[in-house]
Amino acid sequence: MATLILPSEWIKNWEKSGKHEFVQLCKELTEKTDHGSEIRDIQAALYELCWQVVQGNLKLDLVASVLGDMMELRDDMPSILADVFSILDLETGALEEKNKRDHYTQLVGACLFFVPEAILKERLDPETLESLGLIKQALQFNQKIVKIKTKLFYKQQKFNLLREENEGYAKLITELGQDLSGNITSHLVLESIKSLIGCFNLDPNRVLDIILEVYESRSDQDEFFLSLIKSYMCEPLTLCHILGFKFKFYQEPNEETPKSLYHIAAALLHHNLIELEDLYVHLMPLDANIVEEHKRDISEAKQIARKLVMVVLPSEKSEDKEKDKEKEEEKNEKPPDNQKLGLLEALLRIGDWHHAQSIMDQMPSFYASSHKAIALALCQLVHLTVEPLYRRAGLPKGARGRVLHPLRNKRAPRPAESFEDLRRDTFSMLGYLGPHLSHDPILFAKIVRLGKAFMKEHQNDGRADVKDKMDTLLSCFLSIADQVLLPSLSLMECNACMSEELWGLFKLFPYQHRYRLYGQWKNETYSSHPLLVKVKAQTVERAKYIMKRLTKENVKQSGRQIGKLSHSNPTILFDYMLSQIQWYDNLIVPVVDSLKYLTSLNYDVLAYCIIEALANPEKEKMKHDDTTISSWLQSLASLCGAVFRKYPIELAGLLQYVTNQLKAGKSFDLLILKEVVQKMAGIEITDEMTSEQLEAMTGGEQLKAEGGYFGQIRNTKKSSQRLKDVLLDHELALPLCLLMAQQRNGVVFLEGGEKHLKLVGHLYDQCHDTLVQFGGFLASNLSTEDYIKRVPSIDILCNQFHTPHDAAFFLSRPMYAHQILSKYDELKKAEKGNRQQPKVHKYVAACEQVMTPVHEAVVSLHPARVWDDLRPQFYATFWSLTMYDLAVPHAAYEREVNKLKVQIKAIEENPEIPMNKKKKEKERCTALQEKLQEEEKKQLEHVQRVLHRLKLEKDNWLLAKSTKNETITKFLQLCLFPRCIFSSIDAVYCARFVELVHQQKTPNFCTLLCYDRVFSAIIYTVASCTENESHRYGRFLCCMLETVTRWHSDRAVYEKECVNYPGFLTIFRATGFDGGNKADQLDYENFRHVVHKWHYMLTKASVHCLETGDYTHIRNILIVLTKILPCYPKVLNLGQALECRVHKICLEEKDKRPDLYALAMGYSGRLKSQKVHMVPENEFHHKEQPARSATPANQQNGPGSTGKPATSTSKTEEGTSEDCDRGKDKSQGTTKPVNKANSAAAKLTTSNGNGALNSTKAVKERDDKEKSGKEKKEKKDKTPGSTPETKAENRREKQRDERAGKEERAVREGKEKTPKADREKLKAEEKSSKDDKAKAGNGEPVEPSRDRDAIKESKSKEKGDRSTVAGSLKSPVPRSESAESERDHKRRKLDSHSSPSHSSSVKDNSNEPKESTSKHHVNYNSVARSKSREREMEKKESDNTQGRSKEKKEEKDRKDRKRDHAVSDRETSQESKRKKDENGTNSSKNSKSTSPSCDSPLLAEKEKSKRSKSSSKEKAESVKPERTSSGGKKESRHDKEKSEKKEKRDSSGGKEEKKHHKSSDKHR
Repeated sequence: MATLILPSEWIKNWEKSGKHEFVQLCKELTEKTDHGSEIRDIQAALYELCWQVVQGNLKLDLVASVLGDMMELRDDMPSILADVFSILDLETGALEEKNKRDHYTQLVGACLFFVPEAILKERLDPETLESLGLIKQALQFNQKIVKIKTKLFYKQQKFNLLREENEGYAKLITELGQDLSGNITSHLVLESIKSLIGCFNLDPNRVLDIILEVYESRSDQDEFFLSLIKSYMCEPLTLCHILGFKFKFYQEPNEETPKSLYHIAAALLHHNLIELEDLYVHLMPLDANIVEEHKRDISEAKQIARKLVMVVLPSEKSEDKEKDKEKEEEKNEKPPDNQKLGLLEALLRIGDWHHAQSIMDQMPSFYASSHKAIALALCQLVHLTVEPLYRRAGLPKGARGRVLHPLRNKRAPRPAESFEDLRRDTFSMLGYLGPHLSHDPILFAKIVRLGKAFMKEHQNDGRADVKDKMDTLLSCFLSIADQVLLPSLSLMECNACMSEELWGLFKLFPYQHRYRLYGQWKNETYSSHPLLVKVKAQTVERAKYIMKRLTKENVKQSGRQIGKLSHSNPTILFDYMLSQIQWYDNLIVPVVDSLKYLTSLNYDVLAYCIIEALANPEKEKMKHDDTTISSWLQSLASLCGAVFRKYPIELAGLLQYVTNQLKAGKSFDLLILKEVVQKMAGIEITDEMTSEQLEAMTGGEQLKAEGGYFGQIRNTKKSSQRLKDVLLDHELALPLCLLMAQQRNGVVFLEGGEKHLKLVGHLYDQCHDTLVQFGGFLASNLSTEDYIKRVPSIDILCNQFHTPHDAAFFLSRPMYAHQILSKYDELKKAEKGNRQQPKVHKYVAACEQVMTPVHEAVVSLHPARVWDDLRPQFYATFWSLTMYDLAVPHAAYEREVNKLKVQIKAIEENPEIPMNKKKKEKERCTALQEKLQEEEKKQLEHVQRVLHRLKLEKDNWLLAKSTKNETITKFLQLCLFPRCIFSSIDAVYCARFVELVHQQKTPNFCTLLCYDRVFSAIIYTVASCTENESHRYGRFLCCMLETVTRWHSDRAVYEKECVNYPGFLTIFRATGFDGGNKADQLDYENFRHVVHKWHYMLTKASVHCLETGDYTHIRNILIVLTKILPCYPKVLNLGQALECRVHKICLEEKDKRPDLYALAMGYSGRLKSQKVHMVPENEFHHKEQPARSATPANQQNGPGSTGKPATSTSKTEEGTSEDCDRGKDKSQGTTKPVNKANSAAAKLTTSNGNGALNSTKAVKERDDKEKSGKEKKEKKDKTPGSTPETKAENRREKQRDERAGKEERAVREGKEKTPKADREKLKAEEKSSKDDKAKAGNGEPVEPSRDRDAIKESKSKEKGDRSTVAGSLKSPVPRSESAESERDHKRRKLDSHSSPSHSSSVKDNSNEPKESTSKHHVNYNSVARSKSREREMEKKESDNTQGRSKEKKEEKDRKDRKRDHAVSDRETSQESKRKKDENGTNSSKNSKSTSPSCDSPLLAEKEKSKRSKSSSKEKAESVKPERTSSGGKKESRHDKEKSEKKEKRDSSGGKEEKKHHKSSDKHR
């Protein structure tokens, strides 16, 4: 208190100056007017003065006189001094010094003259008063105070109603109830009320209560009563208590709180006359009870849902009914009103959103709005808020709308004038409303229309400054759609119009937003509200009921029920339907038909549900056996195709899903794309096409649609247009193509790690087929501009996007065709007046302009060395053309036209069809017929133009830089093999293209060599195919065989189409076709021998594949064999060998692999039916030829020991097989068993396109072909009768001899380095051939050893020729013979000491087809003997015609070549080992590379006995080595003996071979 301290000088000099200074200070303080602070300062001054007295510093009487003088300064000075004494009383009472207390008491006593006693009694402590003598006893005084306080504050006063006169209340009610329409104001009424209270002694609180009662009955007079209450009293708590008392009265059971009470409470709250917190505590029920009730509602809803889903037993049903009855009885006792909700409704009705929001926040979410009255009140408030904006932006044209009167309340939420204003209150109101907007469909429609108007504005307004605002509003609308619109739709009773209205808004959102909304709706919304939990359960129950009864017959009725159910809860319904379809695929057709009553929104939701079902992470996309795709995925894919075709559903989401799956490296879902394209565009992909369908597919679009597919493709125009639009709008066309093309290899190398090979193959096929189908769709549906704009150039596709070349050209091909045609049309229009230049030239010019950039682009696709053999122009031409360009399917056009004619006739003859329908159908058929004929004519003109263009181009196609063999290798590797397995039509195209290149007399293209390489060793190609590729490869082989069979069947055809064609030259020169003479051409009979050899090779490869035991080999070869059945087998013994092996497969696989068993049985049956068309071998080709003197070896044709007579081929055939085929034969192991490993590697490189052949080897092959071709001519001309040709040949022969002499010296040097084992082998071979000859008369089969001899001889001759021409051909990689012989030395050691299993497989393979069939065909032995005798007689005659000198000369040549061949052996065996390592070829398959001398004596005997059955003049040299090179693994029963005695044979066999070689030479 002592804020003011008196200076010590004043105290010391009090009487002199201090007293005067103090009085002066007090006067100044009293004069200051500082709103109360002056009193505090005076109190402080007085306190300081009194405290000096208490301390004893000043005398009592001096201070008392000063204080007495001070009383005059202010009226309230005694009271101020009393306050100071009160403070000092407390302070001195607590002090221990008694003297200070006495000083205080004396001071107060001295002041009693000017401070009234009453004031002191009021302020001072009773003990102090007693000591001053103001009261007698302090104790009594205290008791008296307590009594008075109790009476004042705690004793209730009883108002005497007689004293409060009733007249006053009557007058009060009259005053309040008067007519207020005049000039009566609340101020006037208040004055009257005050008078009444005073006059009649009325209780003011009771008066306030009566005012509220009257206000309640006259609640329309808000303004008057509110101003009256506001001016009547200003204490909010009193008003709250009175209101609370009123509410409490209605809190008893069965009482209903009147709405008027809620209204006045809301009005008072709204005008801030009371506080919500004060009133809220008076309302019932408690918040805790509300939360409990909400939880109880949710649990009850879930229980109901569980009951609906569960299967309930009858006994349980009755118990449940009793419980339900009890609950209903309990409910009859009505609980008291929820006053909080009543007040909330009243607040909403008057527009007090602020207080209403506060109350709703106290409750669980959506608890308040779940009461209909509150929901409707809130809806009404939203109506009023959005009305102006709705009138401006949302009202549809022509609609008038209901007029809404705005609230008179100025404090209500302001109506929204713009979309930005909606954020102020409207969105939060809707958020509190939630799913209960369903109570007001009109407001639902208004909100949706406002959303539509906003979306249009959002899409059109691209200004950057408003973008953020717009995006915020968009997210608000999306939230409203998620939390309000969709849940409300679920609670509406099947309102299809609302569903369509909502789709009007949703279709403006991108599908990503829509699907997110559907996902929330389906997976989260239904679990958040008790009502929605019940609705979900009821929907599932109803869906089950409908789906149980859905059949094809009642589709219409069930469809209507499904439609009704789907309007409100599509996600739940579709989820259940899809789960059923995944289990039962037979539901697909009726379900698709029943979906016709859906709304647009429901179709969109269906698309989302399908994608969600496909992406379900819990479902496995493979069956448990891991070899096939799960049936649920197949069912959903079928449903997708059917639904998206039939109904206008947006596809973007589904296509994007497939794209994303491909991006993630998953190709299972391509099944969906395949089905969608098939159903929507009518483009089927199947390898089971009939030949008629395939023929139709090579025509125009109309022919394809009519005859190219299994199902008649009708009405796909709209659906394919929809698919195209989606792909273009969302830029998915090219990405899908590229991803599929890349994923093909990804399936094998990335996806296929742990998967079963069968599944990997299936996924690869699916990926490839879908690519072909999708590419076909784009080519036929996209406009030229769209296609060209989207597909990049070929080099970008391959180098930048890493698209495989076949797929890249597949995508680019339609583009080239479009560009050429458009350029051609331009040129035609440009030169319309100029008729001089023919149309064909314009077409060629157009082709050049379009294709020149392509020729430049393809150069980057392959290494530079590739273009040494093929020209980029040839490569691009091959890949850019299609079957449509090469031939017109006249038969197919004719077939379809005839069908239409039959149809027209049937329509005319059918009396049941009405006339108008008949007319329409006939018109349709006639129009179609005309279209087909027009299309055929158009295609014919086009094909003629293309053939003319090819005729002009062909001379520049193939270069003469390298051998024809290398050219063919590149052609097979880069063109033929990749494309023939791309699609069925491409397979036909490849075969047709080869024939066309032949027919065009293309320089440097050897047709014979090409066919030979295709047929010779198909094992590796077949083994590396997938199932569908096998179908296509089989079709390709079949088409190739058809051509060969046609030439084989008729000499006239052969001479017309093959003779004098460069493709049938048998002497190959690097300089190309120089016109050649007749002797260079392959004659008809020799061609028949070659065809037989090809048939034999196919048999050998087939038997090998069938005997591997490998699933892929067996399956693929059976598929290929089935495909080539029309053309193969034609020879009886080959057919029997095949039949036997297939029968064996049937027995082995019956219980192991049922799919292989089914394939084998199918093929076996068809093969038997073909047996009648097969011919004996001697009918297939003539085995007796006039010129046999130069036969180098005798061989048995036909696989194994079937007992068929052996085939004898002429020197000419030997020439062709050596010349045209040896490049391939050598690489395929057809020339010598030692060469098998090499063949394996070579075949892999050529047929699978995994790299070009080794250049050194290619040179050897080239030399080989040319030399052997020359020998063939020479020997052919050595027959009696000298001609100019003979002389020319003699000159050539001398030159060759000179070169051979040089080569011989080089060979001798190599021979010195040849290991002893090799020389022994040669001797063994000669000896064994001698033995064979000795046993030939007894009919013992000796074929294999003589075959070996023949192989040796042909090899030696081949080597000699090769070395002679090597110099002239300038091999790019020359090789040292000595280095080769050293490498071969090591290889020979390995071969000569091979393991038992190794040698056994050799033996087995040499007799591969023979062993399994020998038991079945013993009856052919006698025929074989007679045939062999005939051949021996013929041989003697032919020997006599040859001069002795010629024989010696030939013998010398053969010896030279044999030595040369030893070097070649080492080379090839060493090369084979390296290739085998590189390509991972199985050692058991390559075991044929061991030398023939490794065979056991038993084998030799068997071979001798076999030999007698074969012709001693056998010359089909290329047949036997190929057979021996087949890669079987099956062991013969002699294998063990052979392997044990092998080494003994090595030493003895060499000598025998040598002797036999000499004797056989003499015999010739």
